Amino acid sequence: MSEDDVVDARGLRCPLPVIRLAQRARDAAPGTELEVWSTDPAAAADVPAWCRMRGHTFVGARDCGEHTAYRVRLGSPGTAVS
Repeated sequence: MSEDDVVDARGLRCPLPVIRLAQRARDAAPGTELEVWSTDPAAAADVPAWCRMRGHTFVGARDCGEHTAYRVRLGSPGTAVS
């Protein structure tokens, strides 16, 4: 995982982790995998919900001790659920 694929949202509260993820996803190619690092417990529900609404795949989450890493695979533009 390169630094470009990580959205470091540690210390940020809802809705900022998802906003940062959306900003990074906007310029990324379909199929790109991003990892969101978050200390906000709300991210456990927010990141998968954002994926469903925007047509991306929530790959999973792993506990990294001081933060949780949420992995997302970006779908094609225009696949968002309305």
